[in-house]
Amino acid sequence: MKTISTKNAPAAVGPYSQAIMVKDTLYVSGQIPYVPETMKPAGSDIQSQTLQSLKNILGIVNEAGLKKENIVKCGVFLKDMNMFKDMNAVYADFFGDHKPARFAVEVARLPLDVLVEIDAIVVKE
Repeated sequence: MKTISTKNAPAAVGPYSQAIMVKDTLYVSGQIPYVPETMKPAGSDIQSQTLQSLKNILGIVNEAGLKKENIVKCGVFLKDMNMFKDMNAVYADFFGDHKPARFAVEVARLPLDVLVEIDAIVVKE
């Protein structure tokens, strides 16, 4: 087991790791849409927040020596399911032809009152 940490994603704001590699599988903690350099939200809309959360995941994935195409599953936590369509458009554009398994749920509240949090499971081929 190996802890993965990078400056290309926000520092953990609690007692957890950005990601843990177990054999050939990387478990990426939920990423909120904070810009690593400022530790502030990327924007106030679901589109900018979704893109930043995905960029944060990719920063961690790359730090582990993997790539976007190694992502096999994502979990999307939304503050409001009415934002699903706009989140989904950004998500689809980010992944392109690669389509990881995914779930999306509405939750009562997210850390630091952001609109979205996304986690990922990544497998080395």
